[in-house]
Amino acid sequence: MKFVHDAPLPNREFDRQRGRALRENTPRSVVADVTDRPPHFDPVSLLEAQSVDRVSELVPIRNFRMVQSPFTFFRGAAVIQADDLARAPSTPIEVQLCGDAHLSNFGVFASPERRLVFDVNDFDETARGPFEWDVKRLAASVVIAGESLGLTARQQEAAALSAARSYRTSMREFSKQSTMEIWYAALDLDSLIIELQDFFSDEALRQVDGLVSRAKGKTAQRAFEKLVDVVDGRPRIAYDPPLLVPIDRMFDADVSVSMSEWCASVLEGYSSSLPSDRQDLLAQFTPIDFARKVVGVGSVGTRCFIMLLLGRDGGDPFFLQAKEANASVVDRARGVVSPYDGGERVVRGQRLMQATPDLFLGWHNVVGLDGIERSYYLRQLYDNKASINIDRLNAQTLTVYARICGWVLARAHARSGNSAEIAGYLGKTEKFDEAIASYAFAYRRRNEEDFASLQAARDSGRITTVEG
Repeated sequence: MKFVHDAPLPNREFDRQRGRALRENTPRSVVADVTDRPPHFDPVSLLEAQSVDRVSELVPIRNFRMVQSPFTFFRGAAVIQADDLARAPSTPIEVQLCGDAHLSNFGVFASPERRLVFDVNDFDETARGPFEWDVKRLAASVVIAGESLGLTARQQEAAALSAARSYRTSMREFSKQSTMEIWYAALDLDSLIIELQDFFSDEALRQVDGLVSRAKGKTAQRAFEKLVDVVDGRPRIAYDPPLLVPIDRMFDADVSVSMSEWCASVLEGYSSSLPSDRQDLLAQFTPIDFARKVVGVGSVGTRCFIMLLLGRDGGDPFFLQAKEANASVVDRARGVVSPYDGGERVVRGQRLMQATPDLFLGWHNVVGLDGIERSYYLRQLYDNKASINIDRLNAQTLTVYARICGWVLARAHARSGNSAEIAGYLGKTEKFDEAIASYAFAYRRRNEEDFASLQAARDSGRITTVEG
C-alpha cells in the first residue's frame, strides 16, 4: 500500500455514476445474449480435454454422474458455460468470481466461532472476471433445477427473477455500507430462519430444519464412525472402491511407502501456508492414514485425498481434505494466466469471497510419484457442512432459496471493493433482472442440447460410464 498525498479521495457516488455510464457501451439488455457457437462446435470435446490430466480410471464415474440429468450435467459443465460466456458481450466490471456459482455450491458450514452460516462453499474455479458471469450461472442453475422439478415456465421465471433481483437490491444496499461493514457481513443461519419463518410453509421449515440437522451431524466424530475401520487395534480408513481407497490398497508395498511419504510432505508443506497459530494447532495432531476419495461431479477425476489425524487420543479424530487445483475454467475461457498456482488461487479467492473461511484453509505444491508437480489446497473434510437437497424443493422454496443465494453472491462480490460501480450499472429498475431471467431460459435450452450430446457420446461408445 502506497501513500499518495495528492491522490483523489475515494468517492462512492463517482463510482456509482461510472457504473451507470457503462450502460452506454454494454446495455443491460445484452446480458440476455447467448452467443452463437463456432461451426462444428463440440461440447463433449471440452469435457474430454478437461479429463486428459485426470485419473483415467475415475473419469467414467464423472461421465456417469453427468449423464444422470440436465442438472447434474450442468454441475459438471462449468468449462462449457465459461467458454460460451467468453464469446458473449461482458461488462468491464471485474470481481473475484466463484466461477461455478450454481445452486448446489451454496450451503451451510461452521464458522471458526462455531456459528452455522450460509455461504458460497466451492471455489475450485474462482478467478477474476466480469461480475455477471456468476449471476448468469446461478440463474441458469435455478431454471434448470426448476425444470427438473417439473415446475412451470412461470414458476421457473419467478425463481430466476428472485435470484437476480436479490443480487441487484442487495448490491445497492452493500454500496451504501462502509468497507468494514461489507467485510463482516455474514448470513447467520439462526437469524435467517427467524426472518423467514412467517414466509415459509411448514414443509419448507422442515426442510430448513433438516439442513441444519445434517450440518450439525457432519462432524469429525461422525466422519470417523462412517469412514474408519479399526484394524489390529489401529484406526484405518475403510476400503470402499472406487470412491474411497486407502493409499496402501492403491499400490504395492514399496510404492505405498513412497506415497505415504508424499502425503506427509503435502501436510508439512501445507502447514507453512497457515498463520502461525494454526500451525501450532495442526502440530497437535498426528497423521494416521491417507486415502483417495471421489467427491462431487465436476471434480471427479482430479486427485483428491483425505487424511485422518488424531489429537489427544483415539477419540479425538480430525480429517483434512487435499484437493488438486488446476487452472480455473474462467481463466481458460478468457485466455488469462493466473499469477498464482492452482492451490493458492483457490485459497486466495475463498478468503476474499467467503465471510468465514475454513480455519485450516491452505495450499501446497508438490511433485507426485510420476514426476509432475501439482498444486493442492487443503481444508477440513467435515466441519458441519451441508447443502440443500435440490430434489426436494418446490416452487415456493426454490424461489426463496434463489433469493438467499442472490444475497450471498452479492455480498461475496461486494468484498472485492467495487459494489458502488456494480450498483450503478444495475440500477433501480428490473431491466437487469429480466435480462438475466431471459438468459437463464436460453441457456437451459442450450444445456439440454449439450446434455443430449453427452448421452449420444455414451450411447455411441465415445465415452464410457461407470456407476459410482
